[in-house]
Amino acid sequence: MKNKLRVISALLCAVLIFADIGSFSASALSFVPTAVDADGERRDIKLYSECVYMVNMDSGDVIVDINGEKEVPPASLTKLMTAVVLLDELGGDESTLKNRMMSAGTEAFDELYDTGAATADIQPNESVSAYDLLAALLIPSACEAANIIAINVGGNVPAFVDMMNEKSAELGLKHTHFSNAHGLFTQQNFSTAKDISTICRYALNKYPVFRELVGSPSFTMAPTDYHPEGTYIVSTDYMINEFTDYYYTNCRGIKTGTTEAAGRCFASYATFDGMTYMAVTMGAPMEKLPEDIKKGEEDPDSMYADDVVYYNFIDHINLYEWAFDTLVQKDFINEFSEVRDVKVGYGKKRDYANLKPACGYSRMWPANIPIDDVEKKITVLDNIVAPVEEGDVLGKMELSYKGETLAVIDLISTTKVERSPVKERARVVKAYFGSKLFKITGTIVLVCIGLYCVLCFLIAQRKYLRKLNPSADSRYDDSDDD
Repeated sequence: MKNKLRVISALLCAVLIFADIGSFSASALSFVPTAVDADGERRDIKLYSECVYMVNMDSGDVIVDINGEKEVPPASLTKLMTAVVLLDELGGDESTLKNRMMSAGTEAFDELYDTGAATADIQPNESVSAYDLLAALLIPSACEAANIIAINVGGNVPAFVDMMNEKSAELGLKHTHFSNAHGLFTQQNFSTAKDISTICRYALNKYPVFRELVGSPSFTMAPTDYHPEGTYIVSTDYMINEFTDYYYTNCRGIKTGTTEAAGRCFASYATFDGMTYMAVTMGAPMEKLPEDIKKGEEDPDSMYADDVVYYNFIDHINLYEWAFDTLVQKDFINEFSEVRDVKVGYGKKRDYANLKPACGYSRMWPANIPIDDVEKKITVLDNIVAPVEEGDVLGKMELSYKGETLAVIDLISTTKVERSPVKERARVVKAYFGSKLFKITGTIVLVCIGLYCVLCFLIAQRKYLRKLNPSADSRYDDSDDD
């Protein structure tokens, strides 16, 4: 029963996340982020990450998609799914999570020794609440917390990983597969920036406790026998830490992930002036680039003077600054505007119908790109005949920008056209005389008339010959008597 409820819950959330309007379909449109340079020229922003996926969380519009569906190691972004499975199993009630105690023996720690894995200093057999484990998982990205959760929720790590993959399937993640609960190992553990974005939106929309913890720059875990004063943990997300060079006041947090194989990964969301965006980047450089070494030497107070440059944070700051400064909501289609007329056959009082869009269309759009650059292509059905009712779909309008489809909207009739029996019969007759059947029938009739004429001619000729030579007939008659 619990599995059935989990499936139903996932399906309902998928509907909320991916709901579409029946008379309208939209495609992702990816923009190239730009900024105005010192010379006043607008230029493309350099993005360091290999994979970039940015979406407007209010409208669902995809804003930037660079290798968004490329399968790559997600590093500790894996822990986002670990958190989701935990919350789905225990629920998002804070008191329930705080009252559920968990622990694990060395089986949760053995694989992590000498790997440099992130930790919250949880010890073997230390009893920690599910709430604190979730905090350790999401804030300092503790790998032992992931394994403890997996063992307690799934019974063992492989069984829990199966639950993670089942959840991936329920959410429709076609390019994601997990082989561990923490993301430290890469074999058969992969995902995409787009799929990670879906996991984040699911958790944010469904669980306030998730939203609270991923936005916490620091946290103190409850006291235990091993840590009588509690454990103070700090977020690896520097964009929500005001004491770092990467602090961005509009960022609301989520999670980092870093391994040599995956590079620097990051999922975050930011809110400003009533707009919310989410960005997921994967595969940013681990080492400081040569050109940035020079920048650090020239400006010792800049972030480039540090031993480590976090290019994942730089990408997110640039993306959000561009989005909040440049993107505006623009209306492309007014659902109340008439588009054109279409001819209707067999109409009783009129032979046309007026068309309008079934719905309007608006989306976030760069202010520097004129909406006139968007092409509108209209197609209507062939041979439309009465009766036509108001609301009947008689065509489609396709919006495209630089060859990429934005949306396809149904065109519906605003006019009721009744059928005329007289016009129908007249058209049927007219159509028959112009049809292939009529030509075949006509040919057969003409051939029959021709044959009949030939037969009549032959009969008439015979009668004529008899009149000219009647003895011929009597001669034939005498021969018959003999």
